[in-house]
Amino acid sequence: MLSDKLIKELNSQMNYEYYSAHAYLAMAAYCSAENLDGFANFFLVQAEEERFHAMKFYNFLNDIGARVTVEGFPPVNNDFNSVLDVFEKGLAHEKEVTSRIYNLSDLALDEREHATMTFLKWFIEEQVEEEALFDSLIQKLKRIDDDSNAFFMLENELAKRTFTPGGEYL
Repeated sequence: MLSDKLIKELNSQMNYEYYSAHAYLAMAAYCSAENLDGFANFFLVQAEEERFHAMKFYNFLNDIGARVTVEGFPPVNNDFNSVLDVFEKGLAHEKEVTSRIYNLSDLALDEREHATMTFLKWFIEEQVEEEALFDSLIQKLKRIDDDSNAFFMLENELAKRTFTPGGEYL
């Protein structure tokens, strides 16, 4: 049986995943305002992924008979200086998510809560992918510098990104 502390932290992470979706929606809005629709699409898909992640927590909590609590969250950042700045802030955000998932995993391990540890393993692997994706795009943007053709090509590539849900806690 999960402790009240672990249930509270799982709920907190669910709510943080919704916060993440809003943060990425703000990043998409910045890109849209700059007429960078491919980059906006990247962040809209990212927001969808975060909502999907939140629902994984929601469904897991329900499956184990825990009470889901939905909370509000603070305003997200809407101020960015460039597309590179947006991606750097996105990477910083993903690193925070990784830290939160690790802390949750540590708590589950301390409590010997094996079902939760198995559930969180998916998120640990997901965070490796998320951080690598953001880092890769940051490196590409830095290499592009002022090459408008390369920038256009990257934007077109990101315009094709779609969201495909997966995993057992849909």
